[in-house]
Amino acid sequence: MANSSEISYLQQPAKRTFWSIPKAYQDSARGYFLISPPLLYSLVMLAAPLVLVVLLSLWTQNYLELDRTITLKNYVEAVTEPLYGLLISRSLMISGMVTLATVILAYPIAYYVAMFGGKRKSMWLLLITIPFWTSYLIRIFLWKVILGYNGVINGSLMGLGLIEEPLTFILYNANAVVLTLAHAWAPFAILPIYVSLSRIDKSLLEAARDLSDNAFQRFFRVTLPLSMPGVVAACLIVFIPTVGDYVTPKLLGGTDGLMIANMIQIQFGKANNAPLGSALAVVAMFIVAAISISFVLLTRRFLKTKG
Repeated sequence: MANSSEISYLQQPAKRTFWSIPKAYQDSARGYFLISPPLLYSLVMLAAPLVLVVLLSLWTQNYLELDRTITLKNYVEAVTEPLYGLLISRSLMISGMVTLATVILAYPIAYYVAMFGGKRKSMWLLLITIPFWTSYLIRIFLWKVILGYNGVINGSLMGLGLIEEPLTFILYNANAVVLTLAHAWAPFAILPIYVSLSRIDKSLLEAARDLSDNAFQRFFRVTLPLSMPGVVAACLIVFIPTVGDYVTPKLLGGTDGLMIANMIQIQFGKANNAPLGSALAVVAMFIVAAISISFVLLTRRFLKTKG
């Protein structure tokens, strides 16, 4: 017969190990463990700098000293100053033109690779990624050589006798910025559209053909609506980063092609007014976020209505 000490030992609850936990909780624990490194990385590298930028925008720069008194003075100046409004409007206009030109040029390429690429799809995708093999800065300087006063385009046109003087409207203005950015971001637009097109069920096209739809009807009724998620993704991928581009406008834009990112860079650099630069960055970020979210919502509503 067991004594009292043995009875008390047996009545103690068993120690629970990881393997004694129900499987559902084990899967949750593994999931949290797997996402914890990228989550920590995002918080440290993305969220923390963003919080610091917002905090810095609430301070003021008094010559060489930084006044940490919380104020909205920088935001008032960023919203009311006509120059900043002009630069933000120009940035949105240039980014919109770049997005439109890039998607219009990227869609036929993605369509051809997805529908008619056959066994050579890998080769076409490799060719599309070739621009990534060179530095972005080198590509900008190459476009500067091509569009220059004595560049390839002007030299060729003058050699053919089509113009008497070099064209001046193709460099150091918004046109050069749009052309260069459209070329630089074309692969980023082609790939999501290609993925969306490659996922279309070919039986739907065959069914439309059986219903006597011609090629144009099949494209506008089946292919284009089903590929819109890729088009939307391409628009966002191109539009959002190009608003904040400052290297291309600085090297190719001239005075008529400068964007809001150039002013932000000046505030952090020569002007030594980091709080105002942070406020401009936050304002531009909110405007771009509002436009992007509105675009996504309107696109979803349009697709649902059409369906």
